[in-house]
Amino acid sequence: MDKISQLPDDLLLRILSLLPTSKDVVDTMVLSKRWKFLWMFVPRLLYDDSHQDTDYARFSRFVDRSLSVHKAPVLETLHFKLGKICGAGDVHIWIRAADKFSVRELIIEIDSSSSASPAILPRSLYTESSMLVTLKLNNAILLDVSSSVSFPYLINLSLLSVKYPGNEFVNSLLSNCHVLEDLVVEQCPDDNVTIFTVNVPSLKYLDLHTSDDRVVDFAHGFLIDAPNLEWFDIRDVTGGFCVIENNMPNVSEAYIDVTYTLPREILSCITSVQYLDLCLLTSHDAYPVGSIFCCLVRLTICTCETECYPYVQLCVGVRKIIRTAVYIHFANTPLNLLMRVLKDSPKLKSLKLEQHHIRRANQLPIYWSEPSSVPECVSGNLETLEWLDYEGREEEKQVVAYILRFGSCLKKVTIKPESTSYDRDKLVMIKELSFLPRSSPACRLSFD
Repeated sequence: MDKISQLPDDLLLRILSLLPTSKDVVDTMVLSKRWKFLWMFVPRLLYDDSHQDTDYARFSRFVDRSLSVHKAPVLETLHFKLGKICGAGDVHIWIRAADKFSVRELIIEIDSSSSASPAILPRSLYTESSMLVTLKLNNAILLDVSSSVSFPYLINLSLLSVKYPGNEFVNSLLSNCHVLEDLVVEQCPDDNVTIFTVNVPSLKYLDLHTSDDRVVDFAHGFLIDAPNLEWFDIRDVTGGFCVIENNMPNVSEAYIDVTYTLPREILSCITSVQYLDLCLLTSHDAYPVGSIFCCLVRLTICTCETECYPYVQLCVGVRKIIRTAVYIHFANTPLNLLMRVLKDSPKLKSLKLEQHHIRRANQLPIYWSEPSSVPECVSGNLETLEWLDYEGREEEKQVVAYILRFGSCLKKVTIKPESTSYDRDKLVMIKELSFLPRSSPACRLSFD
């Protein structure tokens, strides 16, 4: 301990910042006189009551006392992990402390794994946290404010299972974050928002997820205006919609997993994408005819199949959404979509096929017909093919055979049979694929 105590204060404070919680940091004061007041200058504080090892009143007093004597001129991080008992008055006081210490990163997490109710965050969050660069909220309720919300330095914002006063509040909150670059949203079932509007010109990274158990009986979805976006992830299996008001020519990486019957609004705006992970309800009208993914080099497509989904008709011009209760079955959706994207992606080098979702036991059989012309990427650029959860169905064998036969630049083809397949079935699959003709003599076929 004496050798450690001889280290400079800056290094000791970095060591203290690595301890699990602020309680652990405060406990170091008993080590020696050298450590007695050092904990007061630690730039990162984590108060954890999620395990509820102590009663909440005792935890609250500890937070109040430690913050009242803390002397760091600037707190880099103030992090609260709270259990199912959380006082709104306490949270108000702690948020005021964030402004006192010019906190750069504020994180408030309410345990959502138990029966914990969301924490009601005070209006002071918008007025007394002016120096925030990062704000992360989990399982919280935001209150409406009469004046405009403004976070002048906020770059990173994470809203997980957050409830809002309504659509207009969300629009006001995000549109007044003028330097925001990174936004993560995970909608909970009852967040009071029907159209989640993201109007942030400065945004570079956008992650939108909708809860799978979100029950909606009216039109709902996302309205996005983020022309400088570089990274885009959207997952919505509730049958809503996504309207993008301006093209996003800087998007280089995108993850699209939606059950929209008309996904062209998304794909037509990100044709500059270099890496694309795709799971769609339909290949029909997935993107406008003539669209070319001229920069796409890596593609992942989900091979799960759909049966019947509600058809949603959009009237974008007046921003009104009309839902019609018509159900459509789209046959061989993933393979049709695969061949279409291959045709429109001349520079593609890496292709991966996998199941993102559980296949239904009563899935209808599908059929695949060989295209009349070979996609440019298959004959001239494709180097790797990876197929996860390969089942050995006839149409799957036909696709692998097609790519092996025309993939003149293939270097490696990896097939991973479905884990539930019997060993004997796997051996049959391996034997069948091993004897397929290959255009590329350098192609190596492996089975994981």
